[in-house]
Amino acid sequence: MQSALTVKMTLLYGALFVAVMGVSLYATRNAIESYADSAVRQEMTAGSALFARMAKLQFRQLDQSAAVLASDFGFRTAVGTNDAPTIASALDSLKRRFGIDHALFVSIDGSLAGDTDELTGSESDQLYDALDSGRLQGIVGWGTHSHMVAASPVRAPMLTGWVVFSKNMGTAELQQLAQLSTVDLHPKLLPIAALPASLRAAKSGEITTREWKRGSEDMLAQARPVENLVPSSPQMLVLEYSLTDAMGAYSPILTALLAFGLVGTILALWGAYAMSRNVARPIIALEMAARKVSSGEHVEVKIETRDEIGRLARSFNRMVNAVETRERQIAHMAFHDDLTGLANRTLLREQIAVFLQRAGKDGFALFCLDLDNFKAVNDTLGHPMGDALLCEVASRLAQACPTGFVARLGGDEFAIVVEDGAASADQIGRAIVNALTQPFHVNGHRIVSGTSVGIALAPQDGADATTLLKNADLALYRAKQDGKGSHRFFEAAMDAEAQARRAMETDLHDALRNGELELHFQPLFGLSQNRVTAFEALLRWNHPVRGTVSPLQFIPLAEETGLIIPIGEWVIHEACRVASSWPEHIRVAVNVSPVQFRSSTLNAIVLQGLARSGLEPQRLELEITESLFIDNVEATLASLHSLRSLGVRVALDDFGTGYSSLSYLRSFPFDKLKIDRSFIVDLLAHEGATAIIRAITTLADALGMETTAEGVENSDQLDILRAEGCGQIQGYLFSRPIPAKDVDALLQKLDRDRLAA
Repeated sequence: MQSALTVKMTLLYGALFVAVMGVSLYATRNAIESYADSAVRQEMTAGSALFARMAKLQFRQLDQSAAVLASDFGFRTAVGTNDAPTIASALDSLKRRFGIDHALFVSIDGSLAGDTDELTGSESDQLYDALDSGRLQGIVGWGTHSHMVAASPVRAPMLTGWVVFSKNMGTAELQQLAQLSTVDLHPKLLPIAALPASLRAAKSGEITTREWKRGSEDMLAQARPVENLVPSSPQMLVLEYSLTDAMGAYSPILTALLAFGLVGTILALWGAYAMSRNVARPIIALEMAARKVSSGEHVEVKIETRDEIGRLARSFNRMVNAVETRERQIAHMAFHDDLTGLANRTLLREQIAVFLQRAGKDGFALFCLDLDNFKAVNDTLGHPMGDALLCEVASRLAQACPTGFVARLGGDEFAIVVEDGAASADQIGRAIVNALTQPFHVNGHRIVSGTSVGIALAPQDGADATTLLKNADLALYRAKQDGKGSHRFFEAAMDAEAQARRAMETDLHDALRNGELELHFQPLFGLSQNRVTAFEALLRWNHPVRGTVSPLQFIPLAEETGLIIPIGEWVIHEACRVASSWPEHIRVAVNVSPVQFRSSTLNAIVLQGLARSGLEPQRLELEITESLFIDNVEATLASLHSLRSLGVRVALDDFGTGYSSLSYLRSFPFDKLKIDRSFIVDLLAHEGATAIIRAITTLADALGMETTAEGVENSDQLDILRAEGCGQIQGYLFSRPIPAKDVDALLQKLDRDRLAA
């Protein structure tokens, strides 16, 4: 009986154990299914978010690359002059430098330049419509591929077009992105019409996850909206993974659990309980760890066994560490400069905000700087050498300011924040200048650069990062104006000057279009002919609010902004038009800005002006200054010979005050030397001035050149100049500059006076 009871109890415990094991197996399977589904969904969510972050980062990189080219003066000049070869060369150079797949330039009229082979006519129109409507970045389908596109407007200073950079987002590129995930999510960029029916039915603009059956497989798919460049052809990111395959990885666990259950039926209740506990505990730990990871915590599961559950725990730990490593890499890329490893502008702004929050009464100092002559290094030694120089500069800045926060803002621009540095800002500024003045030895080359530094002090110069950076930039601009290799502190007047300068730049841009510019003409009197032989065209700006604006104010601004190119073109054309109605013996002289002289379009502009007006070439006289010979004497002389070949006359203005050298007088036979007014003013006060006039006239006569004295205001000066052999006189003694309509009356008056004399 006891044995029968034992049998019954054994059977009862066995039946109870089987039931418990059956329930445990069922619960465990459900837990594994739930965990697998949760893990796949979490990985899918992480992969989708990772794509969004990487897309945002790549959009930013494409935008910054496009902005570099769009803000380049040479490129804007090429766009403004429709210099197709230069535009194509610049696009190709930036494409290779930044590893971009496609580089385009879309002009304001819709024409395209660059990599246009893959674009159909309708795709080109869609691109232009998107840019014209203000959409500057997004995903777009060209041909059979999707592309990530970013554009930057080109202003000179009005909008003339857009620089468009793109990277392929085809299957190969998306697979590279998929490798960042622990499971292959098969990412695709698909038009909405090509989505599975269950995803296509979801609301537009929402992240949608659906389960669906493909043959015998249970699939999980997610559709995520992406930023589309062309709203009429939207695309979505689609990720998919087989839930059947996910569960297949856990089948060894279920098999092991079933084997343990069969063996457990012949064991005692304690064994069954112990086994069930040993099986359930790691599963629970994994499930809890998965929940914590999904909430953003760092969790690692303790590995106690070497069975399937132990391998699963190891895989889980590797997955957690891999995700955190990728997030750290992404965060570092988002906040640091790839080339130098320094903080970028975004991280600098955040750091300034932190410093502002904890700054005491001593505050801190912000230093903004850029390199002098850095463009020359890139142009002569190449961009790789320029990049190596930037790395050396970063190292020196870190050594010069060991307690400072150093950042690279882009290009050759850097910034340094020094806490408690307000009191010693002057000393730190000098140290930075001295550190970068010392020669660099880069890859066997000796490079002498130098820097200019602008300093803003917090909180008095700004209570936020934007204001501080702007004010430090204004101080940097003033330091460069005052002479390179110096540092300047921000002053409130600088902001006012900058605002005034921006306002004047805007007004000057409208002045030519609104007809506010006009030419006045000052006569040049020939002493041997005893009559007017030429008029010098002088630009005047009649602003409707400012009144008459001095050329000393707006001409330098026009040269800085590049507006001198269209303004100079108008001056040449207008001077030729007015002079065509004068007597044939009277020439017109036009000053040519160094910026305009270096433009490749000057010869064409002169030819157009002569052709439209009918003025004979020898009646047009172009005046240049000696400063043109400072940078490149050979190139300047070549340009002068090219102008001479057109038949026009060339005069050297302000002779004796600039880069005076007999070498270029020997190399190029100027038609005229204009003696600067500073020598004329000193004629009556200093005998040495007379000697200088005599030397210049003797030199010009020996070289077969005419001479003109500027700024003659009284008859005593005239007598000396006549005695010293000066050929022409210009100044208030004869006439101030007059409008074109008064030229005929002046000529008649001077003729009457000459006849009367």
